[in-house]
Amino acid sequence: MDNIQKNKTGYLNNDYELFHIKDKRNMEFMFHYHDFNKLIIFISGDVTYIIEGKNYKLKPWDILIVGSNQVHRPIINPEQTYERIVIWINTSFLKKHSTSTDDLSLCFAKACTGDKNILRIRPDMLPFLKSIITQLEDAGKSRLFGSKVLGNALLIELLVHINRIFLYETHFEPVEAEFDPQIKNLLEYINKNLDKNLSIENIASYFYTSKYHLMHKFKKHTGFSLHSYITQKRLSLACSLLSQNQNASAVYTKCGFGDYSSFVRAFKKYYSISPREYAKNIKEASKLNASHNHFFTS
Repeated sequence: MDNIQKNKTGYLNNDYELFHIKDKRNMEFMFHYHDFNKLIIFISGDVTYIIEGKNYKLKPWDILIVGSNQVHRPIINPEQTYERIVIWINTSFLKKHSTSTDDLSLCFAKACTGDKNILRIRPDMLPFLKSIITQLEDAGKSRLFGSKVLGNALLIELLVHINRIFLYETHFEPVEAEFDPQIKNLLEYINKNLDKNLSIENIASYFYTSKYHLMHKFKKHTGFSLHSYITQKRLSLACSLLSQNQNASAVYTKCGFGDYSSFVRAFKKYYSISPREYAKNIKEASKLNASHNHFFTS
């Protein structure tokens, strides 16, 4: 588990992908994470979903919101049919269709920073959201003119309503997650202090516990070693800062790496390119999008 790439699954090159899956078999998923964001619309089965150490017992038409790089896995009862709709969403798609006042990634950001990984929609709102999801799935199957454009519009509409539910705290029922308080506090501490000294010795001292007890407990609840989890979170922050055109030589200190060379080694091990190359690719993609937009508005 020390190699964090072992648990990074799935690759998304498109704006989004939708999968409608229905199966009944003995499946055991490992703890894993993705570079993209994910919505899971649970339809049927006996499933408990673990996200960042929090356990959610699912009910039909619960919507799970999993932000990029959140560690998660389902526990599935193989005696029952597990049906779900899974939507992978590229962060670039969210940015492209957001504005300065309306950020479609808000729900994923809140999922990453709080306890809001699940929406249990109230009955009065559910038929409306079901209709959007069904139309979105149909658009993905269609080969008619405009189906891709329609699919994009429907996904945006779905995300708008999910974000409104988050913002205004309406149309959903509260869901209590089961979690270990110490692990919850530990995860919050790590994510708020990525730029600080997060050695295992310092963390154990902060929580007044044995480092060996803490490491064992963290691995049990998240599936990751403490060191691997911290490294992954720091690199995720680095990508976010590089995407904001921050200089690679300055980013490493904000992400808690002791020196630039260790930052570059970790980054290349995870992404297979250097931070500067990553930043260059981001800039080139932005220029291409700007050129494309200029062409259609000239």
